[in-house]
Amino acid sequence: MLQDTTELDFNGPRIDGLGPLSYEAQRGLYVHPTYAVSTDREPLGVLDAWMWAREPKDADGQHPGIKESMRWVEGYERVAELAGELPDTRLVYVADRESDMIELMARADDLETPADWLLRSPHDRALPGGQTLWQTVTSGDELGGICFTLPSRQGQKARLVRQRIWARVVERPHGKPQAIRATGVVAKEIDPPAGSPPVEWRLLTNRTAETLAEVAERIDWYRARWEIESLFHILKNGCRIESLQLGTIDGLQRAIALYLIVSWRIAMLMRFGRTCPDLPADVFFDQDEWHAAYLLNKKKPPADRPTLNQVLRLVAMLGGFLARKGDGEPGVKTIWIGFQRVMDCVVGLQIMREAAPG
Repeated sequence: MLQDTTELDFNGPRIDGLGPLSYEAQRGLYVHPTYAVSTDREPLGVLDAWMWAREPKDADGQHPGIKESMRWVEGYERVAELAGELPDTRLVYVADRESDMIELMARADDLETPADWLLRSPHDRALPGGQTLWQTVTSGDELGGICFTLPSRQGQKARLVRQRIWARVVERPHGKPQAIRATGVVAKEIDPPAGSPPVEWRLLTNRTAETLAEVAERIDWYRARWEIESLFHILKNGCRIESLQLGTIDGLQRAIALYLIVSWRIAMLMRFGRTCPDLPADVFFDQDEWHAAYLLNKKKPPADRPTLNQVLRLVAMLGGFLARKGDGEPGVKTIWIGFQRVMDCVVGLQIMREAAPG
């Protein structure tokens, strides 16, 4: 269960109820969804989303209104509720730096930790005895090393990362007789390429991790957090959510909820189109949808079911994907634009069918 926050900038359209963003001159709102993925990073859906607009700063330079940090605690509570409905599935709450709050860990402890938690920790907090948190973790023996491929990002090519690993159980005081017990994990990159900052993660989790294999699994869970960044990318750059022009924040929030689901579906199509390209298309598209993809490309729909990848590429071609030999697989923009054209065609097919005599 991945959680993170993104800001949506609606500085152009005049929409009642918006508030300042990172810069006071910007107008928009914040969205904090819970995104479910499998351990293989398959997108499973959007569970919920916190949305809010900040109030302007007061005379003390502070934003009045809701305590924004509580979104992390409430987010864990929602995951814990779901865990109660899925007794045969172990859920893991994964979040980035802002979630490093003793209040979240204490709340999980109070609820008897129905869902595990794994948080990235930016704070080197003091521990009883005079040492700091990460000084304590790295004072033990190194467990070994791991390597993985860091995916490409804007302005950065994909590259191989090798890391040294430490892990140790620590106790964080919380102003009550029993401290919060957690496993601290430190992963430091070895010999990063010149000009690239080293990849270093400091993680806290309620789950024990005593062996290198167990720690590597926890790190892999954290690396899955990139999937929610991909969801935000689809929402903003594929669906172009920030170009919506609605009159009120209430209407905007309802639209964002819908577009989050659309973004998940695009993420799912992209994922399975690349990892399971030979799946039957009708696993994800109904017959009218894949027929429309063929007809709009001026191709005759085949008698047999096409594969998912075949239909997905046809959809993307309607959005501008050229499908040349060296083009790779389609991206979010072309899939989104093409899918809109497909759905318009589906409506037309359904109207024609209903109007046909007999």
